[in-house]
Amino acid sequence: MIYTVTLNPSIDYIVEVEDLQLDALNRMKRDLKLPGGKGINVSRILSRLGIENTALGFLGGFTGRFIEDVLKSESINTDFVGVKGDTRINIKLKHGGETEINGLGPEIGSEEADELAEKLRTLTDRDIVVLSGSVPPSLGSSFYDRLIAVVQERGAKFVIDTTGDALLQALPHGPLLVKPNHHELAELFGVEISGREDLIKYGRKLLDMGAQNVLISMAADGALLVTAEQVYHANVPRGEVKNSVGAGDSMIAGFVGTLSKTGDPLAALRTGTASGSATAFSDDLAERTKIDSLIEQVQVQPV
Repeated sequence: MIYTVTLNPSIDYIVEVEDLQLDALNRMKRDLKLPGGKGINVSRILSRLGIENTALGFLGGFTGRFIEDVLKSESINTDFVGVKGDTRINIKLKHGGETEINGLGPEIGSEEADELAEKLRTLTDRDIVVLSGSVPPSLGSSFYDRLIAVVQERGAKFVIDTTGDALLQALPHGPLLVKPNHHELAELFGVEISGREDLIKYGRKLLDMGAQNVLISMAADGALLVTAEQVYHANVPRGEVKNSVGAGDSMIAGFVGTLSKTGDPLAALRTGTASGSATAFSDDLAERTKIDSLIEQVQVQPV
């Protein structure tokens, strides 16, 4: 079983206006309400790929109920911890450009944090836990370390998709996968990256620091998979980019889901790349038919 953990989920409220006028009345052209959060995005794509999974994290209030209802309607198992405050709403205002206003999220108490950690004590060595996104301030910067300790105690594997110190602290524990994009990789090491050779250099450094696989997304330039044996490049399929939200999460879902089923990292890279691209070419997260239609366009070559 694959479990996803989203510590600070949201409703993503997408609002589109023709021409934004400040200090004036604006009318929506259209709007869309979607469950948000990186781990939740992973769960939704896994479900569309036919891979059973369970979504964990914290939900509260009427906004939390909306998210849980949507996930259940998509046949996703849920086992969230209830919190007193309302799950946040993130506003994504499209007006030619895009302006984002992100909610703060509820305070999470120590008993609620304990309850989530306890849920992971049912894991087995056949399970994979995907830890995605930032950690709410009320949980403290070391909360992922606490969850990773439980995962490893149970013999399960984990994937971590976060940035900065939280990622660096997780590396010595041997994550199955980390997925920085090219900008995040440069920021992580405080360097300027000028080309593929630099990406491979710092991808290998992440391996040396403990990661088992490093997947580097490069937007229109495709993706690199850095393993202990070889580096592989996958091209990006052709299509019109409509949406950047969730593309990286979709790539993780396609990669981890396929790797868990087949054990083949190259098949995982192809599906992951197709999944990320399919979401980028869609208004919401990608549907299975869109992912399947793009897989044949993805070519994987050793570097």
